[in-house]
Amino acid sequence: MGAYVSIRGWLECDEGQLTAARRIISSHEDDHYSHGWGAPRRHVNWTYYLFYGANIRESAVNWFTGQLREIARIPDADGYFICGLFLASHEVAGMTEWQVREGRLFTSPADTSYRYLD
Repeated sequence: MGAYVSIRGWLECDEGQLTAARRIISSHEDDHYSHGWGAPRRHVNWTYYLFYGANIRESAVNWFTGQLREIARIPDADGYFICGLFLASHEVAGMTEWQVREGRLFTSPADTSYRYLD
């Protein structure tokens, strides 16, 4: 049947980056795991947020991280990139932290202080 990974986290960006990120997400639409993406109904102040939360099959993790890598490369007008943080809890392998920064996706074992989320 395969293992599952619980993914939850967010991205921070400006309005133009949000529009570009939504285009990328739409281009990867699968009518299932894509429904994990969401944003506030109304924008508040200056930072735009894009959230993801879903339990996905291990086989779909590359589908998701591919989107994150594309989104990470979107610069704003001043050359700054989208940033964000995700925690991915694999039912067998444990938790990993995914940092979106500097135009890239960085992965590392999650700090033990996040164990309460597993």
